[in-house]
Amino acid sequence: MEVAKAQITQGALNAIFNDTDRVVKDFPVPVCQVVQVKPMGAGVDGQAERFRLVVSDIQNFVQCMLATQANHVIHDGKLTKGCFIRLKNYQANEVKGKRILIILDIDVIESLGTMEKIGEPTAVKVEEDVKPHNTTIGGGGFYGNKPQPQQPAAQDRALPSRNGPSSSSSHATIYPIESLSPYAHKWTIKARVTSKSDIRTWHKQNSEGKLFSVNLLDESGEIKATGFNEQCDALYELFQEGNVYYITSPCRVQIAKKQFSNINNDYELMFERDTLVEKAEDQDNVPQVRYNFSNIGDLQTIEKDSTVDLIAVLKEVGETSEITSKTTNKPYSKRELTLVDDTGYSVRLTIWGKTATSFDASPESVVAFKGVKVSDFGGRSLSLLSSGSMSFDPDIQEAHKLKGWYDSQGRTENFASHSNMASAGAAGGRQDPLKTVAQIKDEGLGMSEENTDYFSTRATIVYIKQDTFCYPSCISENCSKKVVDQNDGTWRCEKCNQTHPKPEYRYILSLNVNDHTGQLWLTAFDEVGKLIMGMSADEMMELKENDQSTLEKVFDDANCKMMTFKCRAKTDNFQEQARYVKFNFIFSRVDLANV
Repeated sequence: MEVAKAQITQGALNAIFNDTDRVVKDFPVPVCQVVQVKPMGAGVDGQAERFRLVVSDIQNFVQCMLATQANHVIHDGKLTKGCFIRLKNYQANEVKGKRILIILDIDVIESLGTMEKIGEPTAVKVEEDVKPHNTTIGGGGFYGNKPQPQQPAAQDRALPSRNGPSSSSSHATIYPIESLSPYAHKWTIKARVTSKSDIRTWHKQNSEGKLFSVNLLDESGEIKATGFNEQCDALYELFQEGNVYYITSPCRVQIAKKQFSNINNDYELMFERDTLVEKAEDQDNVPQVRYNFSNIGDLQTIEKDSTVDLIAVLKEVGETSEITSKTTNKPYSKRELTLVDDTGYSVRLTIWGKTATSFDASPESVVAFKGVKVSDFGGRSLSLLSSGSMSFDPDIQEAHKLKGWYDSQGRTENFASHSNMASAGAAGGRQDPLKTVAQIKDEGLGMSEENTDYFSTRATIVYIKQDTFCYPSCISENCSKKVVDQNDGTWRCEKCNQTHPKPEYRYILSLNVNDHTGQLWLTAFDEVGKLIMGMSADEMMELKENDQSTLEKVFDDANCKMMTFKCRAKTDNFQEQARYVKFNFIFSRVDLANV
């Protein structure tokens, strides 16, 4: 214990909130003990879950929220109660007297192991005239004293961070987008507009109006912001794609409506009457765009209707043509591009409208696409969404690598396509090695930042999560987007702009499988889900509503099945940092093994 105690930087937490000059001088990288870890529940619509922590420096403790890009320390099993950590990047916030530390980057000191709580730390005190009561970050049962009788709340204020926000005479300390939540009331973000929608109008029986939205980006993450009616009039012309702005509350932070957004954030912003928006003089210190690239060879393993980013070499440029929409009867321009990359595959990508008619890139250019939809038409094809974007010959490492490959060998290669392949692993497809669970982990499958690993494993299903086994999807042809219950007996699909009397439910199963060497969590989507459960997700939902005992029996029957699983493993990256490895079923035939 003495060795660990000597490592802890006592007094660091108090300094972070009350003496920032001392932090820079004495505590450049604070070392603390984790005295509690608590999940906040699954993220919205399949997004990353979030975790709350309490950390101690022996003298004081403070309650924390772990940013999603740091979740890998949880998934890797490194961050547990009693362990010791280095705080490499963090944002200190105070909301109504509550001290909250947003942890953006963290190291677990594994050599110190885990121990019971060292010392008897107390909550960091508020050095203000009004002393707030000790409390918790939402929900009972979290570490700290029980709330005392209510006293006047201290004024909200933003506090400096390590390696994060900056401040100036005209702006409060800048919050990272990652730290925004409904609990933060006074804040300013500095973000770049990466996308701005057209103004959209609606006319209903009881109301009419207009709205627009922008996607905002900073070093910590992305968030969508929407303005309605008066805010639409006031802000639409001010926002320009590519420019950087200061945005200062009041501005509502609310749960994201994921059916209307492709942004990876559980929250979104809604502009209010007094929201302050200012164009920043300094336009350079904010990222231009954030990518999470997939490659063409992996498209067969990606769920239909998913949205991905892609970087590829432009092989061919088709002519512009015109089609008429079956739903609106309006004409649309389209152009098809043929793309290739160093996986040896090609794919067809369609661009639309003004993007199609004004496209002037030359073949053999490297193009980075953000926000393309994966379709299963002709095996696999892509479509650039209206909210998506293109960048030609971007000055990034992935583009330089592709350009070098194409110039040295790609120009003369013959490329395979995904056309007429019903699924990855079909006849003539790849033959993946059979691995035990221990081999999968020992060989670090999926840990490479450059490659995706494919394998088969023979294992037994021991547990299937029952709380979120499916989602309601659109019933229109070639659409499987999530639909929203309108609470009037209808379901709305924003993508199709249609209302339906009912949805089609689709599987998204999370299951634990075991063999004689260990256990593994896998994710299965609709096609494979039907094979495992023996019925459609619609039938399962009917059982959930009308026959709970039969539903439980179906889940029980699915357990203890030994199967040969054909899988892909890939590290989920955020901000160029590995987060955790995803193990997904490939959409192929899953062979039931003989028990």
